[in-house]
Amino acid sequence: MLNPHSSDTPRPVGAPDVPRALVADDDPSSRLFLVEALRSLGLDAHSCHDGLAAIALAQDEPFDLLLLDCRMPGAGAEQVLAALRQDPTARSTDCTAVATSAEMDVSERQRLLGAEFSEVLQKPCSVADLRRILTLVQAGAASMPLLDDTQAIATMGDAEVVKAMRALLRAELVGLYQELDVLRGDAEAFAERLHRLRSSCGFCGAAALGSQAYILQRHLKLGHLGSLAPLSRFRKSLLATIDVLGHEEAP
Repeated sequence: MLNPHSSDTPRPVGAPDVPRALVADDDPSSRLFLVEALRSLGLDAHSCHDGLAAIALAQDEPFDLLLLDCRMPGAGAEQVLAALRQDPTARSTDCTAVATSAEMDVSERQRLLGAEFSEVLQKPCSVADLRRILTLVQAGAASMPLLDDTQAIATMGDAEVVKAMRALLRAELVGLYQELDVLRGDAEAFAERLHRLRSSCGFCGAAALGSQAYILQRHLKLGHLGSLAPLSRFRKSLLATIDVLGHEEAP
């Protein structure tokens, strides 16, 4: 049985390998469900009831996942995430962020995907929805589909539009691959290019590439230029996505 007071009760930090989540939502019922569901899925979940509290907590504590309601007192999901992304000293500056909302249209979903959210979750949601979200945190892009048709149609609303968008995406990816060596020399321009790419990936359901683009983007923005691992993983995902899009276009 759910404890109605548990969602705002801090728990001791779990083992180092247990992902930590922060739920920020001003609706007590939504907050309770999301926290308890995440805990049932094995996360060390915590919560707060407004955007300013979410910013403060995520600045002071390391979280792997943020679930941020779009309409909260003080600051909504976009304002919270922007504040954290612009603060390289925040301990959760580069964690995975998911926007949640009870009302969601296609244009709002597209805007949120373009604002560095890895996913958009419409409430009421289910434990199955949260389990899908957790693939962003627990297993990384290796377990994500190269193309997620369900996500793409939910975003664009029509299968034919998705097909057309994916044809444009493939052309974009081929051009990007040809420019990788040049972009490596300009971290700021590369990070901006990846920001735009993540929006395209979100619209087209290119889940794995979108995740790797996000990781590489944060790597560049934070000045972690010594390691080539994020670039290597991004390059592999880029080639795999180009390949699968080419098979999709074939008659």
